[in-house]
Amino acid sequence: MATDPKDWTERSRDLAALLSRVALGDRAAFATLYQQTSAHLLGVVLRIQRDRAQAEDVLQEVYVNVWRAAQGFDTSLSQPMTWLTSVARNRAIDSLRRRQSEPNTVSLSGSGDDDENDMLHDLASANAGPLELLGQAADAQALRGCMAALSGEQQQSLALAFYQGLSHAEVAEHLRQPLGTVKSWVRRALIALKGCLEHVQRERGVT
Repeated sequence: MATDPKDWTERSRDLAALLSRVALGDRAAFATLYQQTSAHLLGVVLRIQRDRAQAEDVLQEVYVNVWRAAQGFDTSLSQPMTWLTSVARNRAIDSLRRRQSEPNTVSLSGSGDDDENDMLHDLASANAGPLELLGQAADAQALRGCMAALSGEQQQSLALAFYQGLSHAEVAEHLRQPLGTVKSWVRRALIALKGCLEHVQRERGVT
């Protein structure tokens, strides 16, 4: 069945409105944008970066980029989903180029870190993602409490990546740490933050 052009127009208008709010620093709008577009953009990334764990890393970078670059989106030049898809495609291509230039010393799909692979599988589920839950936190106190439970390294790397909009490579340079270490800190911080916020929501009776 063909998509109704009217539905497509309304969806584009809704996404453009969300991007406008994201440009003003609206985290709730960012969470909604993530919920509505992350599945599609993950598919875009996976068509280029076939490794699932790497694709999840790229998707994080895509939304950090969107958070940082939303002010540059212009509806007169591009449709919202076209712009988002372009960001995702470019980040995926950049990821492939980086991997080609790095020594292949560790197999990301091999055994040796099964717990982390299981957590990544959970993170990629159809349930609310960590960025979505971040935007849906009931209040600042809950978010502060969950952030305080993270390690110092996790708090610092997550703050630089999410709140200051730095890429993983930029965070690694800022902290003078290996890129793989920073990616692990950010990934584990998001997983821990997701679990904490889900617990807060369950205690408040939010489903």
